[in-house]
Amino acid sequence: MATTACFIIVSRNDIPIYEAEVGSAAKREDAAQLHQFILHAALDIVQDLAWTTSAMFLKGIDKFNDLVVSVYVTAGHTRFMLLHNPHNDDGIKSFFQEVHELYVKILLNPLYLPGSRITSSHFDTKVRALARKYL
Repeated sequence: MATTACFIIVSRNDIPIYEAEVGSAAKREDAAQLHQFILHAALDIVQDLAWTTSAMFLKGIDKFNDLVVSVYVTAGHTRFMLLHNPHNDDGIKSFFQEVHELYVKILLNPLYLPGSRITSSHFDTKVRALARKYL
């Protein structure tokens, strides 16, 4: 089965700081814009849910056609959002946890300004490898 996934990291100020299209499905010409639109539309739902639960992993908060939005909220209120085909919740949770570890390493870099775009090719390579492993 071909998978579609779009992963985005949104700062606490609602600014996207990292975006990656991951998955093996055939890409439509407007897929990237559609995925961004769906994920940004789900930000309001995340905002409401984040203050009502202590859980970091919020699975299946929104749906669009056959795609589901899952979210992981860090303690600093940075949101990791994944648009994907509904399947393996444990794999998605593991993906989020390992990306969170990578994100913390980025934050520990004294040359990184928190809230700015993540442009590290090493980070991008690791995230895509984790996506292949878990998604």
